[in-house]
Amino acid sequence: MSDLKGKVVWITGASAGIGEATAYLAAQKGAKLVISARRTEELERVKSNTGLTEENIMVLPIDVEKIDTFPRLAEQIIEKFGRIDILFNNAGISQRGSTLETDFEVYRKLMEINFFGVAALTKTVLPYMISQGSGHIAATSSVSGKLGSPMRSGYCASKHALHGFFDALRSEVSRNNIFVTMVCPGYIQTDISKNALAPDGNKHGKMDQNQAQGMPVEVCAAKIIRAIENNKAEIYIGGKEIMGIYLKRFLPGLLNRILVNQAPK
Repeated sequence: MSDLKGKVVWITGASAGIGEATAYLAAQKGAKLVISARRTEELERVKSNTGLTEENIMVLPIDVEKIDTFPRLAEQIIEKFGRIDILFNNAGISQRGSTLETDFEVYRKLMEINFFGVAALTKTVLPYMISQGSGHIAATSSVSGKLGSPMRSGYCASKHALHGFFDALRSEVSRNNIFVTMVCPGYIQTDISKNALAPDGNKHGKMDQNQAQGMPVEVCAAKIIRAIENNKAEIYIGGKEIMGIYLKRFLPGLLNRILVNQAPK
C-alpha cells in the first residue's frame, strides 16, 4: 500500500468535479499538489480551498489539446518539486448525440482530448518516473470505456482507446516499479453532461437525470485515492450502472437488448 504523504501528485481536470474533489483529499493526506486545467481562476480557487502552503502546491494551467506544451510543463514541476510521483490524467470531455447527426470534427476533438492528450502527457512524464525508479499513473476512463452506450459513440471510442493504451503500458513498466490504475466511473454528480459536446460541437448544456442522482463526487474521489494507495489496476465506481460491465463480460446478449431499449426511438 502506498502512502500519499509527501508525494508529488499532478492532477489534470482539477478545476471541478472529480479532479477537484480528488485534489482536496490528496491534500488532506499530505500530498504535494500540481493542479492543472484550462481555467486559471478556478485553479486558484481550488488552490485556496486545499489549505496548502505555497511550497506544497503549484497551479499549472494546461490545454490538453496542445501537446507541444507538455515537456515544458513537466520541467516546471521538476524545477519546483524535483520529481513527479503520481500523474492523474483526469481531464476529459463527454458527448451527447447520435452517430448519424454528429459532425466528424466532434469525434476528432473527443480523441484529441480524451486519448491523444492523455497518451502524450503520460509519455512526457514516464521518463521522469523511470529515472526515479517509481511512479503511479492513473487515468479517468468510464463505464463507457468498457461498453458502448447510445448517443456517446465518440466518447465510448475515446475511452475504449485508453484501456488498450494503459493495459499495454502497465505490462511494460511494471519492472520499473510504476503502477497504472484505470478509473471507470459511472454516474457521478458532476457537470460532465452539461459540458458534453452536442452534435454540432457546442455544449450540450443539460444535466442528465442519472448524473444528477449519481454518486457524490467526494465519495468517488475517496474510492480513487484508495485505489491508488492500494495499486489497483482497475476500479469501477458508481451504482447499478456498474452491472453493465459484468453483463458485457458474462451476458452480452442481455446487455445488448438493454442498450437497444435505451436508445432514442
